[in-house]
Amino acid sequence: MSNKESHVEKIKKASRGLRGTLLESLADEHTLAIREDDKALVKFHGMYLQDDRDRREERAAKRLDRLWSFMVRLRLPGGKLTAEQWKGLHHVAGDYSTGTIKITTRQTVQLHGILKHHARPTHQEFNRVGLDSIAACGDVNRNVLASAHPDVSPIHEEIYQTAVHLSNFMKPKTRAYYEVFVGSEKVAEKVEEDPLYEDRYLPRKFKIAIAIPPQNDVDVFANDCALIAIVENGQLIGYNVGAGGGMGATHGNPSTYPRVASLFGYIDKKDLDKVVYEIATVQRDFGNREDRKLARLKYTIDRMGVDAYKAEVEKRSGVTFQPLKPYVFTQRIDSYGWAKNHLNKWFYTAFIENGRILDDSENNRLYKTAFYEIAESGKADFRFTCNQNIVISDVAEADKAFIEVILQKYGVAQFTDSASVIRKNAIACVALNTCALALAESQRYLPTLLDKIEPILQKHHLENEAISIRMTGCPNGCARPYIAEIAFIGTSLGHYNMHIGADALGFRCNKLYKENLDEAEMLATVDELLGRFVVEKLENESFGDFAFRKILA
Repeated sequence: MSNKESHVEKIKKASRGLRGTLLESLADEHTLAIREDDKALVKFHGMYLQDDRDRREERAAKRLDRLWSFMVRLRLPGGKLTAEQWKGLHHVAGDYSTGTIKITTRQTVQLHGILKHHARPTHQEFNRVGLDSIAACGDVNRNVLASAHPDVSPIHEEIYQTAVHLSNFMKPKTRAYYEVFVGSEKVAEKVEEDPLYEDRYLPRKFKIAIAIPPQNDVDVFANDCALIAIVENGQLIGYNVGAGGGMGATHGNPSTYPRVASLFGYIDKKDLDKVVYEIATVQRDFGNREDRKLARLKYTIDRMGVDAYKAEVEKRSGVTFQPLKPYVFTQRIDSYGWAKNHLNKWFYTAFIENGRILDDSENNRLYKTAFYEIAESGKADFRFTCNQNIVISDVAEADKAFIEVILQKYGVAQFTDSASVIRKNAIACVALNTCALALAESQRYLPTLLDKIEPILQKHHLENEAISIRMTGCPNGCARPYIAEIAFIGTSLGHYNMHIGADALGFRCNKLYKENLDEAEMLATVDELLGRFVVEKLENESFGDFAFRKILA
């Protein structure tokens, strides 16, 4: 490896524990933006500086600066919010952001359009209800995912608590977030020691997910650190552990690619902290710090070799990986509607198209009003899924009818019941108009595209086929498109690369099938492929497996 460092590496080292000049940037009233180096540091505090791309030309014509604002993403390990926290989120969204609460594909929420002078009030309100955005972005461990459906297993609560523990265990030691954004602490005179992150943090982001078989709703193999819970006789005994998953790529750069995690072996649950910690330190010490496009753990593990990376983790942790324990995944989609867990608590999974929680009066779907009314009652908590949906959770038998009335009154239940299988199985990233990396539309366009794909499915009598379709506005892969059976990945406005051939359960990446398609070409290709699928598929064969076997072979 070269000893050269990217500019971001130098910014991190000089940042005094991620403080930089953020206080000065926030105090500068001459611009809605922040200083250039602070743009890299603010990510570690769960924020991105963005602008409204729909208004760039208009503002440029008037010789105005771009309409800068922040996106803020919460740290929500396991995706859970209490009723009180939901009310706080609701008010922050209404007072300081665009008003839309966006469920991400990593089991948390983000708000867009927060102006600089509203940044501190936003974080102060979150802090009041016990929330923060620490390490929700940046070159650190990100939000820790855990299976969201409590009806899956009695060990769900233990896994949720493990996600919370890992999130805190892997959190940066710096108190900069509270000094800069909450104002509850004095500026530190010296930088805190951080044995994990040191002064350089990780080369790139680090993602952990915990799956509970038979459900792979977290897309566990898409993560840097993949943990598969092993349950025997109703008890969690340990984990199958893998490393090296990651979805990002760059158009035209064959050195970049998506990858699913490689499994190392099984560990007892008592060894979890040591192993996860050292998977991160090996990446810290061996990862590429010169080229950020090649800095994810997946590239480190391919450069070192799986066996060498595994051996280094064993040496550092003192834990020897045991042979993998058997496990089975049977689905990775959400189960909608009502379900009851082993404690006789009820849970309702509501379908939220592309994760956008807003009041859509035109279609009589008043999500924000419904969920706020539920939160005000105090009769339920909330959990987010990695498929961008919401679970109304921990509902007592006596309160179920009350919740059902609200879900019906505001159109939540009707849309959940009536939406097509293909629509419920689709995921899209934010893309335009806020994401600076977006080359094409995604969340604003996918519903319209699905309107046109649904008749094609009906034509081929496939309306009940649970094919996964995912769309992103660029190749960075925030909606995990590379493990979808069909993926549309933006190349320019109105044009997408089409990938096919991932399996239905998230074990295998898809492959590029056609490039730079417009809408008519996408629809014609879908029609052609589904026509072949009906005629040539094997019994019980998924579309992804068919495409891999017949189209890509």
